Amino acid sequence: MTNEIKRPVRTRFAPSPTGPLHIGGARSALFGWLFARHHNGRFILRIEDTDQSRFDPDSLRLITDGLRWLGIVWDEGPDIGGPYGPYVQSERLALYQEWANWLVEHDRAYRCYCTSERLEQVNKEKQARGEQPGYDRHCRNLSDEERARNEAEGKPFVIRLKVPLEGQTIAQDIVLGEVKVDNSTLQDIVLLKSDGFPTYHLAHVVDDHFMEISHVTRANEWLPSLPLHILLWQAFGWEMPEYAHLPVLLNPNGKGKLSKRHAGFTEDGRQVLVLVDEFKRAGYLPQAVVNFLTNIGWTFGDDREIFSVEEAIERFDLRDVHPSNSRYPIEKLDWLNGEYIRAMSPDELAPLLRAPLEQAGLTVDMERLTRVAPLVQPRIKTLNDVVDMAGFFFRDQFQPAPAENLLQKNVNAEQTRAALDQAHTALSAVEDFTHDTLDSTLRPLAQTLGLKPAALFGMLRVAITGQTVATPLFETMEILGKQTCLQRIELAIESLAKLTV
Repeated sequence: MTNEIKRPVRTRFAPSPTGPLHIGGARSALFGWLFARHHNGRFILRIEDTDQSRFDPDSLRLITDGLRWLGIVWDEGPDIGGPYGPYVQSERLALYQEWANWLVEHDRAYRCYCTSERLEQVNKEKQARGEQPGYDRHCRNLSDEERARNEAEGKPFVIRLKVPLEGQTIAQDIVLGEVKVDNSTLQDIVLLKSDGFPTYHLAHVVDDHFMEISHVTRANEWLPSLPLHILLWQAFGWEMPEYAHLPVLLNPNGKGKLSKRHAGFTEDGRQVLVLVDEFKRAGYLPQAVVNFLTNIGWTFGDDREIFSVEEAIERFDLRDVHPSNSRYPIEKLDWLNGEYIRAMSPDELAPLLRAPLEQAGLTVDMERLTRVAPLVQPRIKTLNDVVDMAGFFFRDQFQPAPAENLLQKNVNAEQTRAALDQAHTALSAVEDFTHDTLDSTLRPLAQTLGLKPAALFGMLRVAITGQTVATPLFETMEILGKQTCLQRIELAIESLAKLTV
């Protein structure tokens, strides 16, 4: 295989609308999109909805919303059209039926009239003999008279591919290299079902041909089907796209395919997210998620882990994808997301923090949030972290912490109460209630009280925010204002009185 691209690059993402967009599917779409953009090609969205029994009407919206959120924009698709539409498979049934019948007419496929009961019995008998289950090709060898009789009786049928019984099928995969299979191990797969709907095998080949797809990116779970698909391309006599089977994402522990059911939790107790809409709800930035996904199975080079999508497009090549299945390094996403948050300007960050605060039931003053944003920016990993870190700025009612939380190491309740009383007196005299003035007022007070600054600041933080962990004390006090801070210190002093009685 050479690195030369011999035809215009057209890649596609063809999800089945049976559920939300899985992160593994998103990565397949992303790699196809990056490759197309790198070669100034086209990226197509095609909906494979031929499995009507599993069709979920909400799924298509979740898939398209997820792709748009990630910035994976298609050039042709069901919503925007294009020269090769329609882009929904259930609207292309006549095309699949035409070409399935063409294969039958050219002796590359055959009609199979076997009932499900017969197929089940064949499998039972094979298993009893210790053989691999699978169709016994009974209808492949029917006489013309038997076929005519079945047709006359109106028996339902499927159309199966007539796989060569001898020789080998050899394929070249962009990621995995040469794939070689003995034809004797392959099944006569179903191409067209009895209800007139195609299977994936037929539909994707027909669609990729007529949509002029040049490169197919899909999970390496489809690798066992590749020889069958090559045989189907050869049966039609069509030019085949290049296939790139991407390594599967494994669970964070490295065991088993990543799935919603078995993903589990990270070491720090966070649930492992696997659906794209979950990442959005959890407060991750789309550019961080894209950077994260691009790093799984492909490396930018120069030992860089953080790069823009534009930089990735400039370097991306499917031939550089590592063939081994990859552990899902979800712990890196928190780090990446935090880096992207810190790279923003506070004015860019503040509007993004509004949604998680409001979803937590808080009333957001954007002027105040703009002042809070730079305080939380170095301290949060996700947008949602702002609620725990700085939600107290926006609560209608202050929620004081238990009096016990005011106590610092080696400082008892009476000493804490006296220290807060002294702090209240000192702060009452401050006219310029800014963080610099507060620092120059309270730091010397700690020395006067015989306390470490961290102890005095710790009890004040709990008194003023109701939290043991919050934004920087003096900047927080400046935003809350003098009157609010004094009132909250008074509440803390009153709560301590109950501990000293």
